[in-house]
Amino acid sequence: MVKRQIVKIDEELCNGCGACVTPCAEGAITLVNGKARVKNEALCDGAGFCLGVCPTGGLTIEVRDAPQFDEHLATEQSSAPEPVYMAQTCYRCGVGEDEAHLLPTRFQGRSLWVCTRCLPALIHG
Repeated sequence: MVKRQIVKIDEELCNGCGACVTPCAEGAITLVNGKARVKNEALCDGAGFCLGVCPTGGLTIEVRDAPQFDEHLATEQSSAPEPVYMAQTCYRCGVGEDEAHLLPTRFQGRSLWVCTRCLPALIHG
């Protein structure tokens, strides 16, 4: 075990919508009995792209003892059947990924998506 960032899911806040499953490219999150679960901590890279899509705020990142991230296992999981497509939008202007390129960003502990039109304003103020 090593001390590292890992996703924590608050079962009481989770409404089982599954929005967090798609952004998890490593396949660490799944739905079990109507609730999101980290199915294998070694799959979670701690990047937190799942956080920003949770409508209830039930996902956070915590630093704690967890198994080392297993990139090989995560690569095997990502070759699993394609997850359900859930379009993302820019957190600043609301444009969707069908209209502009979106990039993941972290701000004030949240994982968000930003379009390339809004990115310069974030960089240059």
